[in-house]
Amino acid sequence: MITVENLTKSFWGDTGPVVALENVTLEVPAGTITGVVGPAGSGKSTLARLISLQDRPDSGVIRVEGYNTAALDPRRLRAARRRIGVIQHGDLLPQRTAAGNIAIPLEQAGLDGPQRRERVGKLLDLIGLTDKAAAYPDALTDGQRARVSVAKALVGDPGLLLADDPTKDLDADATAGVLAVLDRARAELGSTVLIATSDTAVVRRIADDVALLEAGKVQESGQLLALIQDPASRIAQTLLPEIEVPVGPRHDRQAEVILVGYATVGALLPEATSRFGTPISVVGGGLTRIGETPVARFLVGVDGPRADAALGWIAERGGLVRQTGVETPRLQAA
Repeated sequence: MITVENLTKSFWGDTGPVVALENVTLEVPAGTITGVVGPAGSGKSTLARLISLQDRPDSGVIRVEGYNTAALDPRRLRAARRRIGVIQHGDLLPQRTAAGNIAIPLEQAGLDGPQRRERVGKLLDLIGLTDKAAAYPDALTDGQRARVSVAKALVGDPGLLLADDPTKDLDADATAGVLAVLDRARAELGSTVLIATSDTAVVRRIADDVALLEAGKVQESGQLLALIQDPASRIAQTLLPEIEVPVGPRHDRQAEVILVGYATVGALLPEATSRFGTPISVVGGGLTRIGETPVARFLVGVDGPRADAALGWIAERGGLVRQTGVETPRLQAA
């Protein structure tokens, strides 16, 4: 587990000190994928450098597996750094094959040839590039090179895998490949993964936990599926489908409804309609996925004398229901 407590970091700018991070507290639970999301300049890369122990904070504490890294002597600090794998863009040597690039950290550690080949082979299988072992970087696609960089970061069997914007400049297919590898690293190797990204789709597709970073401060953090069911959550407003102002007939009741899970998304509204004899119309919103879990955010119109009872029943069965009246303002993503 990685714990960040009251972390502050500033840099000297043209007009004086610039605060990059201010009193940031964050927990990265073991065995999870945690996403830190925020706009450019929010401090994500600074946080990544500090957690990877490549830089030191002005104040605050970084704990790796319970140890305060500021209190470690140089030898133990080097050992702690080896427990953190950092995915680096453009770190592949053009004169070495994919397998040769992955093996570099093992060669530097003095591991013998048979052990290196076994470890590299397993990681090539993990990233789906066994057939590209002898290929040089210029013969690989951007997505394949990115996956080789992930394998290189994993080759030392780190407890934490840190990825700063791992899908930057990749197309949709390449992005999906990289995210699949990160998910496999967590599932098959037991890696704890921390992703810093400005792409909310990355968080939606892969993260268990999430933190929203803005202007160097954590605005919100927690378990992703719990946050998206919180009406006050800015992360939910960002990740869930947007609701437009409806144009069309008015209804006796209007409500924003959030449904999570296969059974809830597929059955709850039709069952409420049948049970209460109440027409329920979806007039806005849509479907998305949080990881493998389907999530719906709908604006529904409900008519008839049992409209309130139908909405209450949906809420009792796990739907998040917020009545909005007849006129519904546009809900802007944060």
